[in-house]
Amino acid sequence: MKILVLNCGSSSIKYQLFLMDKDVWQVMAKGGVEKIGLKGSFLKHEKSNGEKVLLEGEILDHETGIDYILGIMTSERHGCITDLEEIDAVGHRVVHGGETFNSSVFITDEVISKMVDCIDLAPLHNPPNLKGIKAISSLLPSVPQVGVFDTAFHQTMPKHAYMYAIPFSLYKKYGVRRYGFHGTSHRYVSKRACEILNVDYKTQRIISCHLGNGASIAAIKNGQSIDTSMGFTPLEGLMMGTRCGDLDVGAVTYIMDKEMIGTQSASVLFNKHSGMLGVTGVSSDMREIEDAMKVNDPMAELGMQMYNYRIKKYIGSYVAAMGGVDILIFTGGIGENGEFTRAGVCEELDYMGIELDTTKNAGVRGKEMDISKDGAKVRIMVVPTNEELVIAQDTKEIVESLVRK
Repeated sequence: MKILVLNCGSSSIKYQLFLMDKDVWQVMAKGGVEKIGLKGSFLKHEKSNGEKVLLEGEILDHETGIDYILGIMTSERHGCITDLEEIDAVGHRVVHGGETFNSSVFITDEVISKMVDCIDLAPLHNPPNLKGIKAISSLLPSVPQVGVFDTAFHQTMPKHAYMYAIPFSLYKKYGVRRYGFHGTSHRYVSKRACEILNVDYKTQRIISCHLGNGASIAAIKNGQSIDTSMGFTPLEGLMMGTRCGDLDVGAVTYIMDKEMIGTQSASVLFNKHSGMLGVTGVSSDMREIEDAMKVNDPMAELGMQMYNYRIKKYIGSYVAAMGGVDILIFTGGIGENGEFTRAGVCEELDYMGIELDTTKNAGVRGKEMDISKDGAKVRIMVVPTNEELVIAQDTKEIVESLVRK
């Protein structure tokens, strides 16, 4: 089965074409369209053999962008399929499913209507996701589509974990509660870690740290998410590249009053100009911050200390929530590549059984690896995430189940 996976952003489309055959899979092509509706838009495409091509052109909307993608995949020179009929299904990343979707779903008109109802919860993300679905409906009308939601994995959280201490009426009226994000990533790496270690996923207490420009931690007990650091929006939780993470609401209103700014400006301040960028004044990129630390930049050092400390606090709280931990996972761009971050987070956690082997940790970049000391109680794993594969697998399973019916 050949499955096209799409991740549509406001001005971009990321894609991968998978060949799925039972438990064996292969990426036939991948790439992305950038600057949709803007000057200088382009498509970058890579085949399975590593051959790359960059095409520039006027890409005014998502349908045009997806049409470009389909065109290059079937082109004689750069293509990987001869006909669009070879595409058996399309899987879409959808950011927010609210309380409506607790698993991936076959997309129907009714599902689309419910996804539209979730736009208020993710006004920046869900509309472009829906544009991708609409574009495929127009360009490949007979191809089944599946939606895979970032929030779905966390729908197993108990009520006492996802509720905020605000008037209950606000939850009933507006759905204000913790939803959590990066669910597809947390689901993949937690299962994959158990496969690598050859342990039963349904019996493990796992803390999954997805550390990238956006970052979140999930507590996964017996195969279910029971808590996660991101909340009603992806702003809550850890300190991130440009997001502030946990912040006193009183500080928010105080800053708004002093700076005489409204809600929109405040949102931009705390989402785009805070986090590592705001504290260090250097960058939101951890590599540049590490370079600044090498020349003893005090603000870069402070930013890194804050970053690691907050991750450590969440790990401790989730160990308490689950009554222990068996596996600690690092994933995402920083988690997979940042040996200094991994070492800083694990420092002085030996009393919990979290003992990092510095030799194993050194130089681990983007590969699966157990970096814990031999005989340590807790296994510390580096597991590169693969959200696109999860989307392809869910799409294959749902489409095949429809065929069986």
